[in-house]
Amino acid sequence: MSGVTRRIAVVTGAGSGIGAATARALASDGFEVICAGRRSERIASVAEEIGGTALTCDVTNEEDVARLAEAAGPSVHVLVNNAGGALGVEDVVAADSEKWRTMYETNVIGTMQVTQALAPALIASGAGTIVNVGSVAGHVVYEGGGGYTAAKHALAAITETLRLELNGQPVRVTEIAPGMVKTEEFSLVRYGGDQERADKVYAGVEAPLSADDVAEAVRWVVTQPAHVNIDLLIIKPIAQAAPHKIDRTR
Repeated sequence: MSGVTRRIAVVTGAGSGIGAATARALASDGFEVICAGRRSERIASVAEEIGGTALTCDVTNEEDVARLAEAAGPSVHVLVNNAGGALGVEDVVAADSEKWRTMYETNVIGTMQVTQALAPALIASGAGTIVNVGSVAGHVVYEGGGGYTAAKHALAAITETLRLELNGQPVRVTEIAPGMVKTEEFSLVRYGGDQERADKVYAGVEAPLSADDVAEAVRWVVTQPAHVNIDLLIIKPIAQAAPHKIDRTR
């Protein structure tokens, strides 16, 4: 691919779930995708599949993020801040402070560090797009979700602030906020590896969102004309009217 048409996309948390699906979707649209993630074997597998580049990166580690920016080069067209996740379902009064710190560091500080590192390359591209993968948990709250909803509300605030601060620069800023997405790991991690509890999250739901559904939304956002900014895209399965209102009768 020539230097004129070469388009670089960076996807964090690309080893599985929404991140891996997004890497595949962007590669199919002709982007050269840098797959960043903590688990080297996982991201290497995804990168090999799509003809991309794998880079082991913990978004909470400044040195890792600096290496990611160096590998991405001077011009980046798309940054998908997908690394994140939820830990635990304890009430606020029974919260585990280490879980809360981990969620905040990954969802919020990690997003800030990666965006900060890649902002010059996004601006230099002349048509950059930042997509922050948030959640409906960043717009509503629910019992047992205090730490996660706090982190995703913070991510939503960062996204809106970035849009103000980058106004006048050739960079679009979007938040994609999915509702119930069934992936192989999200709920399993949240419940500390308890498969039975993780499976109950989706019990009776005919068709939760898939990682591919969210990836398709990312692809749509980044392939809009350069003057079109999708501020916020909330996506839920038809069975989910709200986090606390889900049809489980199918």
